[in-house]
Amino acid sequence: MRKVWKGMVLGAVLLFLYLPILVLAVYSFTDAANIGAVRGFSIKNYVTLFTTPELVRMIMGTAALAFSAAAIATVLGTLGAVGSFYSKKGMSSAITTMNQIPVVNADVVTGFSICILLVVVLGISKDTFIPLVAGHVTLCAPFVFLSVIPKLKQMDSSIYEAALDLGATPLTALVKVVIPQIFPGIVSGFALAVTLSLDDYFVATYTKPATFDTISTYVVNATKGAQTTIKTALWALSTVLFLAVALLVLVMNVRAEKERREREGV
Repeated sequence: MRKVWKGMVLGAVLLFLYLPILVLAVYSFTDAANIGAVRGFSIKNYVTLFTTPELVRMIMGTAALAFSAAAIATVLGTLGAVGSFYSKKGMSSAITTMNQIPVVNADVVTGFSICILLVVVLGISKDTFIPLVAGHVTLCAPFVFLSVIPKLKQMDSSIYEAALDLGATPLTALVKVVIPQIFPGIVSGFALAVTLSLDDYFVATYTKPATFDTISTYVVNATKGAQTTIKTALWALSTVLFLAVALLVLVMNVRAEKERREREGV
C-alpha cells in the first residue's frame, strides 16, 4: 500500500506539472482560436511561427541573447567556483554567501538594480544591449557556480597538486587537469543558464532596448492585444521550447549515466 500511495502522489504531482503543457501542445496542432473546443488537426500555427518575420526575429534574437549571456556566465561562474574552492575557508565562505544573493533575490530587484547602475548612474544606453546582457549574466552566473562547485568537491584535489609537482603551471594544471574533471558541471551550468535566459521576463523588461523583444516579453505583450494568429502561433512556440528543453535534459542524463557506468566499469 505504501508503494501504491507513493506512486499515486508522484503521478498527481507529474500530472499537475505537465498537464497544462500537454493541453497547450495538443491545441497547437489544431485550428482552434481559443482553448476550449477541440477542432480539426492543423499545423498552421507552426507554419505561422516559422514564416512570420516578426516572430522569426524575436526567436533568433532571444536565442542569440541566451547563448551569448550563458557563455559569459559560464566562464564567470566557473572561475568563481574554482576560485572559491581553492581559497581559504573565510574567503570561500564569503564568495559562496555573495553568490547566494542573486539566487535568492527577486528577479525584478536584480533587473531594476542593473538598470539603475548601468543606465542611470553610468549612462550606458539600453540600445547598446550592454545592460540587457549584463542583467542576464548576473542572473545566470550564480547558477553556473552552483553547478560547478559539487563537481569540484567530488574531484580528487591531489591530481591538481600532482600536476604542479610535475612542473605544470597553475594555468596549465587548471586547463588540463581541473577543467576536464568538472566539465560535466560546466555543461550543466551552461544549459541551465540558457534556460534561465530564455525564461527571464523581469530583467529583460528593465534592461532591453525599446525595439527589442525576448520570447517572454513578447508573449506577455502578445496576450494583451495581438492578432489571433499570432497568439495561437505562440502555442506552437511553447511546445517547441518544451520539447527542446526536454530533449536536452534527456541527452544530458543519458550521457551522465553512461559516464557513471564507464567509471564503475559496468
